[in-house]
Amino acid sequence: MRHYLYLVFLLFYGFAFSQNAKEKRYFVEANYFYGNILPHNNAIKHLITSHPEGILLGINRKTYGSAAWQSEYNFPDYGLSFQYQRNKNEILGDLYGLYGHYNFYFLKRNLQFRVGQGIAYSTNPYDKETNFRNFAYSTRLMPSTYFMLNYNKLNVWKGLGVQTGLLLVHHSNANIKAPNTSTNTMAFTVGLNYNFSEKEPEYTFEKDTTRYTEPLRYTVVFRSGVNESDVIGSGQYPFYVLSAYVDKRISKKSAIQFGGDFFWSLYLKEYIRYMAIAYYEKNSDPNVDYKRAGFFIGHELFVNRFTFETQLGYYVYDPAKIHASFYQRLGLKFYMTRNVFAGVGLKTHAAKAEALECSLGIRL
Repeated sequence: MRHYLYLVFLLFYGFAFSQNAKEKRYFVEANYFYGNILPHNNAIKHLITSHPEGILLGINRKTYGSAAWQSEYNFPDYGLSFQYQRNKNEILGDLYGLYGHYNFYFLKRNLQFRVGQGIAYSTNPYDKETNFRNFAYSTRLMPSTYFMLNYNKLNVWKGLGVQTGLLLVHHSNANIKAPNTSTNTMAFTVGLNYNFSEKEPEYTFEKDTTRYTEPLRYTVVFRSGVNESDVIGSGQYPFYVLSAYVDKRISKKSAIQFGGDFFWSLYLKEYIRYMAIAYYEKNSDPNVDYKRAGFFIGHELFVNRFTFETQLGYYVYDPAKIHASFYQRLGLKFYMTRNVFAGVGLKTHAAKAEALECSLGIRL
């Protein structure tokens, strides 16, 4: 543990003092974490042999109300963070991650909640010949998400502050390739932060008390990507999703959605054929339709040009019935113009991921 603390402090000071002191609206931080990989699946229990530890570095830009959304969300920070996680297991390997994040504040800005989304690199993914026991990761690069809840105190002494809390990091390739059991790391964190200005500018409060109204809006989205069934080596295939929905803005921050999806998932076509041959005693039909259709309800949270989307769907047409009847979608969207957006989302069946969807849509 001691050599990790030394590394954290060295990287912290090197990063902090290399910055331009005139950048008064930034602060940097360094955190050490130590915890456990949660045994959410029996397939990875043999990989949990010790307590992972690592470092989480970040640079944060503060907001003070120069845009209306900033005061609406209690002046959040946004920035970039880097994570190194030592899993202490030769089979599992180590992890490096780069993330974009938002910090949201509560309890007089002493409680900080962070959401980070990015990409991680695995040093030792699954290989059928050299590393066939690693069922957690099958690709070197994969999406990763983390949540951090901190007690955060800035400017305790000459710009230095302290923070401590809990960290949850999820590493998974979203079924882009099998196997993909994934890992969830829960850890305790302790760290330092450095603020470039001891005197803070005044916050600008622009509370708009008028009721926000908007007519019904209609959205069409095309989603695509590649994925693979749970059968290792069965191959990656493209999928296509056409979605259409109507939404009603109920406030500046929120809109409620109702719509439908139509799915063309080519991996399912091959999986249905495989199951009919490999488990012939079940007398399953190899020619059953692999296409699916569903209806969903959803919610969209508007921050600025970024929005967060959550949806719960139900298949009304699913002859193959490979997955559960309900599906979920979590996504991040960026509005390039007032009406056109691009996004990325994770489609799951409860805790089991099916696809990482890249999307392009228009909201009219």
